[in-house]
Amino acid sequence: MRTTTADIRTKKTRGERFAAITAYDVVTARLADEAGVPLILVGDSLGMVVLGYDTTIPVSLEDILHHTRAVVRGSSRALIVADLPFMTYQTSAERALENAGRCLQEGGAQAVKLEGGRAMADTVSRLRSAGVPVMGHIGLTPQSVHQLGGFKAQGKDLARARELLDDAVALQEAGAFSIVLECIPADLAKRITARLSIPTIGIGAGPHCDAEIQVVSDVLGWFSDFVPKHAKQYAKLADAAAEALRTYVREVGEGAFPTEKESIALSEDVLRELDEGDG
Repeated sequence: MRTTTADIRTKKTRGERFAAITAYDVVTARLADEAGVPLILVGDSLGMVVLGYDTTIPVSLEDILHHTRAVVRGSSRALIVADLPFMTYQTSAERALENAGRCLQEGGAQAVKLEGGRAMADTVSRLRSAGVPVMGHIGLTPQSVHQLGGFKAQGKDLARARELLDDAVALQEAGAFSIVLECIPADLAKRITARLSIPTIGIGAGPHCDAEIQVVSDVLGWFSDFVPKHAKQYAKLADAAAEALRTYVREVGEGAFPTEKESIALSEDVLRELDEGDG
C-alpha cells in the first residue's frame, strides 16, 4: 500500500523525520522504494540532471507525465508527487487544475508540487477543493531563477524572511499538505517549521525541517564536477560507471568479451546436421 498525504502529515505529529528523494525512472524509483523512502518527487530538476537544460524552465508537462509514469511503475509504497512545470499553473487556477488532473489521471501521481507562496494560495485552495493534494515550495524557486537573479539563497534579510514566513502560513491555510523550503537560512527554516502544523521538507535549509529532500543524482554522485553545498554524496557512481565503461571498451577491443560464457550454444546434434548440410 502506498504512503498517503495523511501519512506524511502524521509523521510531523509523531515527530518522525523522514527522507524524500527525486526520481525520474523505473530503476531509481525501485531502489528508492526498496530503501524505504516514503515520498518520491518527480521534480522538474529532470530538465537539468536528465535532459541537459541549464534551468528547469524548458521542462514541459509532457516531460513530467512521461517520467512520472515510469516512477509509478517502478514503485509500490512511496507517495509519488509530480512537479508542475513552468507556466502550467501560474496563469489561472483552472489551468492549474487541468494540468494537475493530468498528473494524477495520466501520470499516476498522488499529488502535485507547485512553486510560490501567497500568490499561489488561491490556486492551492482550488486544487485542494477538487481533491488534488498539493505540496508547496518556497525560498529558492528554480522556475523563478531569472527573476531571482540566479540560484541564490533566499530569506537572508529581515523583510524577505518575514515574507517567507507569511508565504508558508498562507500555503498551509490554503490546504497544502507539506511545503518544500529550499536554500533558506537554517534559523528561518526552524521558525517556519515550528509555526506550521504541516511538514516542512528542506533542501539547503538546515537540520531543523521535518524532512529532507535531495536530488538523487547528488546523493548517488552521478555528477563528479559539481556538488551543491547543501548536498552530500553517499556514493560516487559516476566514477564507478566511468571505470566500468572503460573496462568494457578495453575488453571488447582485446577480444576478452564476450566469451563462451556469454554466448548461446547450439546442441551437438544441431551443429552436426548443420555442418553436414553445408557439406
